[in-house]
Amino acid sequence: MPEQVSSLKTGVRFKDTPIGKIPLDWEVVKLRDVAKKFYNGGTPDTTNKDYWNGNIPWITGADFDNQKVSQIRRYITAEGLRNSSSNLIPKGNILVVTRTGVGKVAIAPFDIAISQDITGVVLDEIKASPAFIYWHLVFNSIRLRTTIQGTSISGLLRGDLEILNFALPPLPEQKKIAEVLSTVDEAIGKTAQITEKTKKVKKGLMQKLLTQGIGHKKFKKTDNGDIPVDWKVGKLSDVAIITMGQSPPGNTYNTEGVGCPILNGPTEFTDYSPVPIQFTTQSTKVCKAQDILFCVRGSSTGKMNIADQEYCIGRGISAIRGKMISNTKYIFFSLLNQTPKIFKEASGAGSTFPNINNKALEEIKFLIPPLGEQGKIADILSFIDEELIRASNHKKGLEALKIGLMQVLLTGKIRVSV
Repeated sequence: MPEQVSSLKTGVRFKDTPIGKIPLDWEVVKLRDVAKKFYNGGTPDTTNKDYWNGNIPWITGADFDNQKVSQIRRYITAEGLRNSSSNLIPKGNILVVTRTGVGKVAIAPFDIAISQDITGVVLDEIKASPAFIYWHLVFNSIRLRTTIQGTSISGLLRGDLEILNFALPPLPEQKKIAEVLSTVDEAIGKTAQITEKTKKVKKGLMQKLLTQGIGHKKFKKTDNGDIPVDWKVGKLSDVAIITMGQSPPGNTYNTEGVGCPILNGPTEFTDYSPVPIQFTTQSTKVCKAQDILFCVRGSSTGKMNIADQEYCIGRGISAIRGKMISNTKYIFFSLLNQTPKIFKEASGAGSTFPNINNKALEEIKFLIPPLGEQGKIADILSFIDEELIRASNHKKGLEALKIGLMQVLLTGKIRVSV
């Protein structure tokens, strides 16, 4: 990526056009000016088995993810293609979702048949690079969504897509711009893959460490399965102090930062620590920094964050703190490992929506290693969390870079050396 970024240059001379200032050697074109043909899509008769389960991939708007064709769920036959309004879009051309998910864009990864959700755009590659047009459509996805028309099924009219205008540089520069943006996009994808692999490693380690510990050779049978001989089976109240939240009077709330930040539910939670949106001048129940914040009501029952400061906690939150401060993180990971079970039990508690009360929290079954081992297990899992945070921050930085580069490269504010 440094090589691509180093090829950027400033000192551009501009001219005025209907879409604003663009470089002197660029031109303003409509999408139809650089396209050979636009193709509509369709769905073969779903009641005719001769039309389905063939070898031609067929997609709808639901098969797009992150501006790519994410999966192929259905295949049609050549007969199904012939006897429907679907069309086969050649590999390397543009796919635009124009119904049910307008603004999604992809480059066809292979020859692919399309549903009525999608418009295929086959480009004149003497005039335009498909990759460059792809990035322009990604850049203009919000603009595409604002032109939606229709009532029962909203969609983007093909005519509006055809007249979408944009600034077009010479073909070699188009390819270079697309290369720069694709390089950043690939880096984002690789970071996402690393993150997903790390999450799988963490999940496997959690299951092993929280039931078998570190380096044990001797185990004993319990109702919770075989566990190390020096571990105990207890409950959450044996190792933690639990504080249930209580909401202050409504007239004490403000958004100006006056008083104590208050947390009422999962909308304020992130992957790790919460971001409050309200404050209260009359704190009721307060948690301390490093307490576990545990959602006790609704569809997010069991979701957790770690407090990074003192907060007033409303009735949707409980604060959980280890009786020995050093074991709070072990408690966090143990609860995290049990979240699906906790939610299932809370959902079956007889209420109209999931909830868990103080007594039920206290009674959560807990495997209790010696304190020193609790710390070691927490350290290993915390290290993985720190790596996930670093990867997440790196990905966010790359995403911000991509947005910034699109803004300057696709408008010619900064040029690339060809």
